[in-house]
Amino acid sequence: MRIDYDPGSLGAGAFYRLLTAVVVPRPIAWVSTLAADGTTANLAPHSFFTVACTDPPIVQFTSVGRKDSLRNVEATGEFVVNLAPEELFEQINATATAFPAHEGEFDAVGIEQEPSLRVKPPRVAASPVALECRLHSTLGIGDCTLVLGEVVHAAVREDVLVDGHPDIRRLRPLARLGGNEWGTVGEVRDLARVPYRDRPPS
Repeated sequence: MRIDYDPGSLGAGAFYRLLTAVVVPRPIAWVSTLAADGTTANLAPHSFFTVACTDPPIVQFTSVGRKDSLRNVEATGEFVVNLAPEELFEQINATATAFPAHEGEFDAVGIEQEPSLRVKPPRVAASPVALECRLHSTLGIGDCTLVLGEVVHAAVREDVLVDGHPDIRRLRPLARLGGNEWGTVGEVRDLARVPYRDRPPS
């Protein structure tokens, strides 16, 4: 037996909570930006995040409402997606607080910065991966804005590489679940795709 939910009668807030409880796990884009003044560095986690295109390499995150990350990207055309690792769990959560626009999360939370190579917003020094992005486009959908950025540089810490490739067991990325729940990497299974020609007969 299933329970039926109608978005129209349930209301946007309640249905949002249902969606985020079943569209799981969601990877986290820990987005760093610079304000238009060029000095205030913003840092915030966004859990509506994925790859949008492979060639050119484009990633996307969604701003629910008009947050500082979105305003800064619109003003400067640049941002950095920092991988959100398990060991920085509390700091990542702390940067989700709605700080005033003039108060940068790096300084407020005590997170060390490092310079980016191709864009002006700083990276999170302790994050194992940074994707430096230039704004490709934005798309307004209802109360949200989809932000697409072309990755112009990727910086990966050497100790998370195995045979030159990032290893999930070393990256230890966090994921968002429903409510206040977060997920970590559990059992990892390897299973290669089966080419059609090699499928066993039915």
